[in-house]
Amino acid sequence: MHFQEWFRSVQAGGPGAKAEWEDVWRLLPSFPLSSFSLSSLSPCSLVGLGALASLTAYWLATRPRPTRPPCDLQAQSVAVEASDPPPLHPHLPLVHLTMPPLPLGGGPCLGFRKPGQPYEWIAYSEVGKSAQVMGSGLLASGCQPNPQQFVGIFAQNRPEWTISELACYTYSMAVVPLYETLGVEAMVHILNLAEISLVICDREEKAAALLENKEQGATPSLSCLVLFSDASAALVERGQRCGVEILQLTQIMELGRQNLQDPIPPKPEDLAVVCFTSGTTGKPKGAMITHGNIASNTSSGSFVIGQEDVSISYLPLAHMFERMIQLSMFCHGARVGFYQGDISLLMDDIKTLKPTLFPVVPRLLNRIYDKILGSMTSPLWRALLRYAVRRKQAELSSGVVRNNSFWDRLVFNRIQAGLGGNLRFILTASAPISPTVLSFLRAVLGCLIFEGYGQTECTAGCTFSMPGDWSAGHVGAPLPCAMVKLVDIPEMNYFAKNGEGEVRERGERTSDSDDHPNGTLRIVDRKKHIFKLSQGEYIAPEKIENVYMRCVVVLQVFVHGDSLQSHLIGIAVPDPEVFTDWTKERGFVGSYEELCQNPDVQKAVLEDMTAVGKAGGLKSFEQVKALYLHPEMFSVANGLLTPTLKSRRVDLRRVFQEQITRIYGTTPV
Repeated sequence: MHFQEWFRSVQAGGPGAKAEWEDVWRLLPSFPLSSFSLSSLSPCSLVGLGALASLTAYWLATRPRPTRPPCDLQAQSVAVEASDPPPLHPHLPLVHLTMPPLPLGGGPCLGFRKPGQPYEWIAYSEVGKSAQVMGSGLLASGCQPNPQQFVGIFAQNRPEWTISELACYTYSMAVVPLYETLGVEAMVHILNLAEISLVICDREEKAAALLENKEQGATPSLSCLVLFSDASAALVERGQRCGVEILQLTQIMELGRQNLQDPIPPKPEDLAVVCFTSGTTGKPKGAMITHGNIASNTSSGSFVIGQEDVSISYLPLAHMFERMIQLSMFCHGARVGFYQGDISLLMDDIKTLKPTLFPVVPRLLNRIYDKILGSMTSPLWRALLRYAVRRKQAELSSGVVRNNSFWDRLVFNRIQAGLGGNLRFILTASAPISPTVLSFLRAVLGCLIFEGYGQTECTAGCTFSMPGDWSAGHVGAPLPCAMVKLVDIPEMNYFAKNGEGEVRERGERTSDSDDHPNGTLRIVDRKKHIFKLSQGEYIAPEKIENVYMRCVVVLQVFVHGDSLQSHLIGIAVPDPEVFTDWTKERGFVGSYEELCQNPDVQKAVLEDMTAVGKAGGLKSFEQVKALYLHPEMFSVANGLLTPTLKSRRVDLRRVFQEQITRIYGTTPV
């Protein structure tokens, strides 16, 4: 290759450019300098050589370097016998038997903010001291320092939530998180099942709701409520009438200071938390998680965190995902900043906090993806975005992740600034995410995006995508603390010998089927959600919904079918921010609600979804054949989503039974 051709290939990023550039530098020492005379070169040639040498040195110093994976990406998991202990990765720290104490010193630990104000920080030393004082106050109020003492926490994310949890752990007490979306019946069930006598609340309204159950005789064990905020005289009097003492956090802290006790640390086998999952059917089920479980999971998943990291806390602390994120941060002396408690202000909180770690659920990433595409209204900008994404994805395929490329400065910097501008990595879990969305956002945001899979019953994480593996469509390899196996599902033609089956983690049964390429796990759907159509084809509805979510006009979708029908139907919620303009471009007029009821609009949306489904690889029998447009979002508040934003499929079928029956009655087969 001539020099000019080689240099042009380097400029264009052509194949082998990097290797050839380095080969030139390796060959320089053996270059026959005796036959080369500087005096024979013209001044212009000397200047050119100097410029070339400077450019070469600059490129070598600043070129992006690929992420080095910690293991062979073609063999990310190790086969073991069922009786063997999980093998720890050599690059990971040994597992602590129990949660280690908080790092000492005055470094910032927990952050909070008032509207329009910067974040204020509570130091690690102050958090540790507050936990000991509060724990001593709980003991002085009648709690016992042992794992059989269950303390309820009924509050939104805030520093006091975390301090309350640490206070319980300091004296070996177990935590039972509560949350409003459980509903009254489930709340009563939990309070009675765990025989909870003391509940910590953030607001008077929540304390009043618990008192109402006590007044009705539904929760006989409840005897004390502790409020983060001030308690009114009326609430205190009401509590006295039904035998419940109402205390404020300041009173508990004063009790603790007057009766300060030495910590009584738990043992690894001691119960740390009973985490009741919201579930999609039936009563909540309590996962009994020990300190050893928490320590093992934390040590296995915290290898990507450093002391300089900052996380935004907004996912419910009542669930293990957010709690494990926080505990991993604490192990490294990193910072956790809380949102203001209003999800509509989350983006403002993120811009102010500038987190490096952003734990998310796929619905939020889908929303960000849709927002980015929806903001590119100009054909020129859309074309530029597509090209820039392709260039960044080409870097990703070679292991390079960065946010300082030419395309970042030209196209993506405002998007990245909207998430604080400091993101180092994102962790998504709780539900599958579309490979299209994942690859797109890895390029646009210029940061690591890891996908994980877990269960409350297994503390939190079971698998985690490997640094350096930027392929999509899987949830990574088993964590060092976990052992995963596949079990045959003959009726669905899934067999472990083919790398397919039902996932079981250390003997705990799950409800998902998957395959297992290159030592990574790919989740297809929950086993209980998979059903058969009348012609014998098995359907994984969550996989189909995940594809349809890429339709720009669709915000949410629920795919339904059963064994008495030969085809699928869908319930879709259009995206209000793009629906009106989308329909106007196609000649439809009317309000949002009127457009949803328009049969021609429904047909147009279905055609768009079908095209997206075809591009996404859906087979003909996996495509919905009829559609109902619903104007109201599925949400936790209306009972159609769990608190972790999974679809309540049983409730969705119940709520839309009339529409389902009508659609099947009028849709030609």
